[in-house]
Amino acid sequence: MKFSYYPGCSLHGTAKEYDQSVRSVSRGLGIELEEIEDWSCCGASSAHSTNFKLSVALPARDLIAAEKKTQDVMVPCAACFNRLKSTEHHLKNDQALKAEIEGIVGGSYKGSVAVRNPIDIIAKTIGLDTLKEKVVKPLAGLKPVSYYGCLLLRPPEVCGFDDAENPVLMDKILGTLGAEVRPWSFKTDCCGGSLTISRTEIVVTMVDRLMRMAREAGANCVVTACPVCTANLDMRASGDFALPVFYFTELAALAMGQEGPEAWSRLHRTDPRPLLRGLRLLQ
Repeated sequence: MKFSYYPGCSLHGTAKEYDQSVRSVSRGLGIELEEIEDWSCCGASSAHSTNFKLSVALPARDLIAAEKKTQDVMVPCAACFNRLKSTEHHLKNDQALKAEIEGIVGGSYKGSVAVRNPIDIIAKTIGLDTLKEKVVKPLAGLKPVSYYGCLLLRPPEVCGFDDAENPVLMDKILGTLGAEVRPWSFKTDCCGGSLTISRTEIVVTMVDRLMRMAREAGANCVVTACPVCTANLDMRASGDFALPVFYFTELAALAMGQEGPEAWSRLHRTDPRPLLRGLRLLQ
């Protein structure tokens, strides 16, 4: 099974453990990823707040490049996923804008490939039964809450990703890996991603609330699929509230016995190794 792959800027830099774990899990599940040739920044997350046409043109260039192949596009970063899905929506529903953007970009958009997220691909296309067959180290004792954030889900008519109010796909994946997923009501609450530098004090308040609620739900870690959310939750939580934060693919790789989790754990601000070693999931 082949997918074109759009890593975006974060996965080649501050979220390289997400990139590496996505690639590792994909190999383990028989997914072949082909990185889009000459991809460029999609404009997340500021372009849409400064220049609408620029915010469409940047992802349009990547979608047109992806259409050189016939396979759908895997986009792990929630912010990138949101921008590419938004552009896909605009280009399919506004022919005048499509013509103008094609002139700016210098290419023709056909709408021939779908924008997908690895959560959706693993849960629906690969299937949970297949994932379960690959588990060699069930995540017994791990009690995560799934944190989806804003950008995978909103607006729902554009993203088309799970239930916008109560998403469950990541919960199902984690449960299949052997984790005891904790129910909570803050799956889609905002972490204040765009304010992390300009209004850090606001973000600290928002993140501490999320962490406090995760603890009250009985969680011993938080699991995400967004580099912005991960950076906020891992860096901005006050010491009394901080919990280990994982990309869901890091835990999938761990459960599948793939190489990498030890090295990725060192990149986290809140060190997850004591938790994983205490549960005998990591040496």
